[in-house]
Amino acid sequence: MKAVRVNRAGGNFEVVDSPTQEPSPGFVRIKIQACGVCHSDMFTKEGVFPGIVYPRSPGHEIAGVIDSVGADTDPWKVGDRVGVGWHGGHCRRCESCRRGDFTTCAKLQIPGISYDGGYAEYVNVPFEALAHIPAGLTPEEAAPLMCAGVTTFNALRNSGVGPGDLVAIQGIGGLGHLGVQFAAKSGFETVAIGRGADKKSLALQLGAHAYIDSAVQDVAKELSGMGGAKTILVTAPDAKAIGALVDGLGVNGKLVIVGASGDPFAVSSFQLIGARKSIVGWPSGTSKDSEDTLKFAAATGVRPMIEIFPLERAADGYDRMMTGKVRFRSVLKM
Repeated sequence: MKAVRVNRAGGNFEVVDSPTQEPSPGFVRIKIQACGVCHSDMFTKEGVFPGIVYPRSPGHEIAGVIDSVGADTDPWKVGDRVGVGWHGGHCRRCESCRRGDFTTCAKLQIPGISYDGGYAEYVNVPFEALAHIPAGLTPEEAAPLMCAGVTTFNALRNSGVGPGDLVAIQGIGGLGHLGVQFAAKSGFETVAIGRGADKKSLALQLGAHAYIDSAVQDVAKELSGMGGAKTILVTAPDAKAIGALVDGLGVNGKLVIVGASGDPFAVSSFQLIGARKSIVGWPSGTSKDSEDTLKFAAATGVRPMIEIFPLERAADGYDRMMTGKVRFRSVLKM
């Protein structure tokens, strides 16, 4: 098979020929049809994540078809359309796993980090990482939903909001353009927050009921004037802006952060205490959460906006993503 690998931390992508492997017990082999390019692929490319063994193929937004199964993988079978996301397997033994919270497994396996990922024509994965892809989605559409999709969908549905509640999506990018769609299709009063008037038409096209331009408007004041947001989903964290966003929450409002950044932000206790506001982070989700995301997207018309690259041009797709030029997800097509 062809695979794109990084031979060392900070190294360049290289296209190589590599032998395929028969799946071990508990594993299946997937013939990959598409793989999304995520900002977290930087962990492998630059060696930021601890414990990565090189050479390594990145990629944890995988869509394809099972072409071989190992023992003890029922009910999965050859020919099943499947996706694999950030949750690429769990240990079954740690405290989180014993409580059924597999996303926070102490030894969580991540495709492209723990083992070779989707920048290749084939990949072997544990069967517990698999999510069925419904017929209504193409592989290219399904792939980004395995990380960007499940992250935004799962964060919203676990934030305590219900139909009719005011929900704001901060950032109209790789995560945010999906968050707006999921929020609107879920029946939330959806407000998109972006920087610049040029993003307004897209936000409304994606389903937002209103748009706030953070370049010229006071976001917290605008949200407060609407009654205060039940949830603000932060997809493009700006340390200077996050503290102010808290003031746009209503009583019992929740600021949910899904866009990762190492920059600290300032929030005072006074901003939180009076109206019982809270700030939480949310990771991706299990394979079953991904399956729920795919089903919802197929049924409601939620789709990622993508740019497609052949596997051999993985470096171009990665560069478009890292420089913020892609609109809005790079996808490798095999």
